[in-house]
Amino acid sequence: MINFGILGYGYMGEIRKRYIDFDINSTTKAIFHTEKLDGDFKFYNKWQDVIKDKSIDAIFICLPNYLIKDTVIMGLEHGKHIFAEKPPGISVEEVKEMMVVEKKTGKLLKFGFNHRYHPAIIKAKELVDSNEFGDILWMRGRYGKNVSPDFDNNWRSKKKYAGGGILMDQGIHMLDLLLYFGNDFDEVKAFTSNLYWKGDVEDNVFAILRNSKGLVASIHSTMTQWRYLFSLEIFLEKGYITINGLLSKTGRYGQEKLDWAINRAPTPMASHSEVKSLTFNTDLSWKQEQDEFTSAILNNTEIKIGNTTDALKLMTLIEKIYKNANNQ
Repeated sequence: MINFGILGYGYMGEIRKRYIDFDINSTTKAIFHTEKLDGDFKFYNKWQDVIKDKSIDAIFICLPNYLIKDTVIMGLEHGKHIFAEKPPGISVEEVKEMMVVEKKTGKLLKFGFNHRYHPAIIKAKELVDSNEFGDILWMRGRYGKNVSPDFDNNWRSKKKYAGGGILMDQGIHMLDLLLYFGNDFDEVKAFTSNLYWKGDVEDNVFAILRNSKGLVASIHSTMTQWRYLFSLEIFLEKGYITINGLLSKTGRYGQEKLDWAINRAPTPMASHSEVKSLTFNTDLSWKQEQDEFTSAILNNTEIKIGNTTDALKLMTLIEKIYKNANNQ
């Protein structure tokens, strides 16, 4: 039995507890929250006390971005396996600091890049890896939402707490998926803007990425779309794969639909002889993500998805985007 502690009991903390409690191999032993909680667990009003609790084996960190590095490092140093929600700190330097402690302690460290576990993404990766479609030529990712009128009062609107705006908040998931399919990107051209919220973090990011093989990907991450939208398009030598909609707790992004086509007709025709679609209605991504973490602890195996190598690659690309945008 793995005894889990949870730091922060908001939106993500509640999700993590739900799936801990579903798992016969785990239990929620302690929770830190800013407001008193009652339940069959220990309640702490200081996150440090959860980490110091010797009965805890592993910890889910669901706290604001600026606290991630300190809580991760303290947790590892106290012998806990750590699962931290995205982003992996607020800078490349913070990721490197966490990696040093991870290596020194030998404890597991996983970051929550949940979108890789979504059913449409899993199926799309299978299709790409089958080589039936040839190489990827280019990709386009769009991810947007609205935010509440009190956004200015939220820690996410302050750069010193969040590290960045919509790219760090939501676009980071799309960027991770582009890396998942494209492996890496060497060149970056980007623009950021905050024409509406006018705070010290961006409300829009437009970026074009290119890797050494010539694969080009574009991303638009926005909080001024006034509606919820997720779209990932992958265009290959012999066909295309598109994902529209995303299963979520709120249901705001709609159903998760995957379309793919193969056997393109000879130029100049653009029709495909084989077009298929799948619509997904059940989201098991949170469970599968936690199952992988729990399995790695029980079987003493490495983290496959959301490890610190993935985190370093992702944060390096994010810093490239911000640097390029600021140098325009």
